[in-house]
Parts: sequence; C-alpha cells; structure tokens
Amino acid sequence: MDRPRLLPPARPTGMTRTGMTRRSVLGLGAAAASGLLLPGCSRGRADEPAPSEAAVFSTGNLNGVYNKFGTALSALVSEVTGMELKPIVSDGSVDNLIKVAHRPVAQADLGFCTSDSALAAYEGTGDFSTGPLRFSALARVYDNYVHVVVPMASKAKSLDDLFPSKADPTRKMVVGVGPKDSGTEIVANLILNKAKADLIQKNPDLDPAKVDVIRKNLSLEQMAAAVQPRGTATKGSIDAFIWSGGVPTDPIAALQKSIGFRLLDIGAVAQDIALKEFGGFLVSAIPPSQYGLASSVPTLAVPNLLIAKANLSDSWAWWTVNTLFRRQNDLIPKHPEAGALDPRSAIATMPVPLHPAAERWYRQNHI
Repeated sequence: MDRPRLLPPARPTGMTRTGMTRRSVLGLGAAAASGLLLPGCSRGRADEPAPSEAAVFSTGNLNGVYNKFGTALSALVSEVTGMELKPIVSDGSVDNLIKVAHRPVAQADLGFCTSDSALAAYEGTGDFSTGPLRFSALARVYDNYVHVVVPMASKAKSLDDLFPSKADPTRKMVVGVGPKDSGTEIVANLILNKAKADLIQKNPDLDPAKVDVIRKNLSLEQMAAAVQPRGTATKGSIDAFIWSGGVPTDPIAALQKSIGFRLLDIGAVAQDIALKEFGGFLVSAIPPSQYGLASSVPTLAVPNLLIAKANLSDSWAWWTVNTLFRRQNDLIPKHPEAGALDPRSAIATMPVPLHPAAERWYRQNHI
C-alpha cells in the first residue's frame, strides 16, 4: 500500500470512490496534518498508510451540530488523506449506531452517538434489547446539552407546567421529542417520565393515567418550525420541544430572532437521572452567552462518542483521530464545539473499546 509522502501542503484536487489514480497526492494533506503539534504531544507518524478506499460518515439531523461537525471533519480527513470521507444526514445517535453496526455489511464507516445510546447498544439493553451491537470508538468528542425550549410567550416556567395540574386538570401540551428512535427521544422520555413521576408524587390527588404530555416525533428543523405560530394562529402546533445537542444549535438560536424562547431549568430532574442512570450523564448548565439568555440554565449533559464499524481499517481510524486533534484549529470556525476537544478526555469511551489504531495514536502521542 502506498504511504503518504512528506511534501509541501496542498489540497488534493482529484478523488475517486475506488482509489487514487494519482498516488502522488496521497501525502499532501497528510503531511500538513502530521506536522501540526498538540501541546505536549509528539509529532504524528508520517509513514502511516493512507486509506485505500472511500468511507461514509453518518452525521446527524440536517444543520444540527452532529451534521455540521461531521461534515467539517469529513472535509478535512478527505483533504489530508486524498480519499473521500462522505458525510451523510441521519436521524442521530440510534440511527448512526444501527448504520455503523449493520450486518452483514455496515451502512456507514463512522458516526456520532451519545454515550447512553452507545452503552445500551453495546450491552443490548433498552432500544437495543434484541441483541448487542458491535462497534468501536475513536474518541469522546464534546458533550450534548439537553434543551427544553418554550416560546417566550408561553406560561410554562418549569417542567411541571407542561403537565396537567389541580388548577388545570385538562391541560394537554404537545411536546416535540426529536426523531423516532433517536438519542434525543431517549433522553426526552427519560426527562418527561421522571418529571411526571415527581409531579404525581407531589400531587397524589392527580389521576396518574391523565398526567402526561402529547409526545410528538419531529426532526430538529420541524420542531423549530412547529413551535412558531403560522398565519393568524396565536401559538404553534407544539407547545415545547426537547433537543439534545451541542451549543449553540443553529435552528434553536434562530428562534431568538423570531418568537424568542426560554430554556426550562431541569436541574433537579437532571441530578436524579445522573445519579440513577449509568451512561455518562452529567449535571451541567447552558451558558447565557450561547443564546442571549438572562442567566445560565441548569440541564443534563450527555457525552458524545465518535464511533466506527467493527472492521474499520487501521488507516481510516488513525488518520481520522490524527486529523480530529491536529487540525482542531480548522474545525473550530466550523462549529465552536470543536474547541472542547481534548485528547486526554477523548480516551474515556468505556465500555466501548477504542479502535486499536486509535489507541495506538493516543499512545504515540503520550496520552
């Protein structure tokens, strides 16, 4: 197999899905990537083999952080290797896991997923109770933050206000919970179910059968549109929506310029979930600067993993990790979440094992 050669950096101009016809360009971007230093890390190996065939990166919802981050990373990896890494839109974590671990032939080589979805898939629990999936991890990347979004005109000030109450026992709010079988839907149901249980415990007179919201599966862009009034309507077709993603998430940020929105404080529910549900959940807060909020909003954070199909080639794994960290400064302008990348925390993917070539990269760079 040809190896990238150390030549002055240049952008490859010809890519093919079956291989490179001009072998001389394989090392151009690779040399640039391996020449960039991380603080405290050694120079990358310049003799690592280049990938011999194209690959597919399953990202996430259109214009979500998975999608933007994955598209930017794909472009850089394609540049440094001279081989195409094609980004595709998906429904998020669960969809990505299924594509990456699909048998007998994977439908994607790489993908993003949340740590709780990865744990369930790897152990064969929850949405993956039909059997465990097999895949590996390249890195823990950045954390998702759960957004519970309500229009500024909404009277809802807390999660309790989304449910029926003594004062309004017939209230039935419609809440968007993300695409069907997505990581967002999983965490949205966790939050709503916990809030519902807490509300019933505090108000034993309420009929448990009637205490709930109407949960609606919609994509991110559909939820951002549905929460806005149309025509002469005074409210949107949904009252609130829940989204698990990086910050800022553009379709959510755009609402501040139209109807305005608030993020509900879910700190108490987040703390209970983080204590009781193993899967890497963290109690965190969304900074006010991200969306022009009055103050920070306590919420639940969920680490994200960059995952790979079980038989991903060493060359694709090594060059993807190498590009992720050595071209970090090129990723940050595409989305701020790239600034959260840290190779020291990237190895924390348990129980999902690191791909052997990814593990080798971390060892080579003294992580």
